[in-house]
Amino acid sequence: MYRRARKVAASLTVAVLIVAGLAITALVRDEPQPPPVKKTAVADATGAGRATAAADDGRDGRERDPFGASCRTTIEGSSVTAFCHNPYPGTDRLQLHVECARWWDVDSDGAPTEAGPARHVQLTGRCWKEVDSAWVSHARVEP
Repeated sequence: MYRRARKVAASLTVAVLIVAGLAITALVRDEPQPPPVKKTAVADATGAGRATAAADDGRDGRERDPFGASCRTTIEGSSVTAFCHNPYPGTDRLQLHVECARWWDVDSDGAPTEAGPARHVQLTGRCWKEVDSAWVSHARVEP
């Protein structure tokens, strides 16, 4: 009788720990993440890119200066490559962000790279397994 009670108590303890772990995981995943400065050419796991809106720069309707390199992002297996071209006179600081599909695979942010006027830049990143999504963020470089 005592042995059966210990098994039931152990089973209930394991069940409570599993439920608590799932609840904590759900809370951590639901925390809002700060948005990047500007997203362009988000590529998903299928390799198909889709355009996204740029973040508001707070100019209140005034005319914007032309800015921002155009980027083409491709995903091949576990590797990501972004080809960017800056056609504007201002320097653009580019950074590649990669989200991996597996929960244990570490997401990565590449080193910021400056793309001067009329320059081409190639950014690369990778995951251990599958890539979930990848995007390039842009920031102005003040002279």
